[in-house]
Order: sequence, then structure tokens, then C-alpha cells
Amino acid sequence: MALPGQLFYSTQIPVCLWFLAKNRDTGRGMSGKGFFERTGEMLFIDAHNMGLMTDRTHRELSDEDIQKIADTYHRWRGDGEYADVPGFCKAASMDEIRKNGHILTPGRYVGVAAKDDDDAPFEVKMERLTKDLSEQFAEGRRLEDEIRANLAPLGYDL
Repeated sequence: MALPGQLFYSTQIPVCLWFLAKNRDTGRGMSGKGFFERTGEMLFIDAHNMGLMTDRTHRELSDEDIQKIADTYHRWRGDGEYADVPGFCKAASMDEIRKNGHILTPGRYVGVAAKDDDDAPFEVKMERLTKDLSEQFAEGRRLEDEIRANLAPLGYDL
């Protein structure tokens, strides 16, 4: 499980947690029913975008964030219906891990979250985007002229 940076007071870097189960065939989930057999499979959770900054150097996971992570794990183990969520979690087979050179970075497996489409027709969206781009080009030219004007009195003609 990949966690965000600034979560722990002793380090600012992102942290990765690993949970290992020696004996997977025994035990009961929170609902009291037996665990689902997950031999040959690994759950990846990418929670690096979770949490809120409590001050400029520290981040905290909310109770909802922690619950979402825990619920995902418990559903994967068999307490409920598990489904991969792009950008957040994925159950990868050992074959898939092997194909990725045994690299265990969660982001490699969970991918990115699907972006919401605004359902605007292509022509409308393209017209809006080209208008925005034209405005940005004009602003860029204006800023370039202003920089040249400020540099000229200093003897730097561009």
C-alpha cells in the first residue's frame, strides 16, 4: 500500500506498507465467514492522494480514508464484494507481477483513475479549447513584450 508523503513526523517522503500473511487458509473475516483463497494474488492499494494537510508540513488520513482502505482490504479477503478501482486498488496475479519484472510499486498496477468526461460534443470542446489557447498565446506575447521592455533599459536587448 502506497501512502502519501508528509504522513509521519519522522519523514516527509511517501511510505509503502507491506502486509504479509503466512497462513492464508485459516481465519475468519469481520463478518465471521472464512477468508477467500487469494494464493497467487496480491492486493495493491495506492492511497498517495488521500489525506488532508493539517499544517504546511503534516498530512493526516481522515477516518473515511482509513475506512475506505480497510474496507477494500476486507472485501478482497472475502468480507463482501471486491472490485478493482482504477487509480486506487487492484488485485494482481503472480503472472502479472512476473510480467512487470517483479516490480511492486502499486501505481504500476492500479493505473490512474478515470476522468469524468463533460459529454460536450467534440466540435464544441475543440472550439472552447482553441479559444482558450488563443487567449493564452496572446497573454504570452504580452508578457514577452513586457519583459523585453524591462530588459532594454538595463542594456539587454533581445
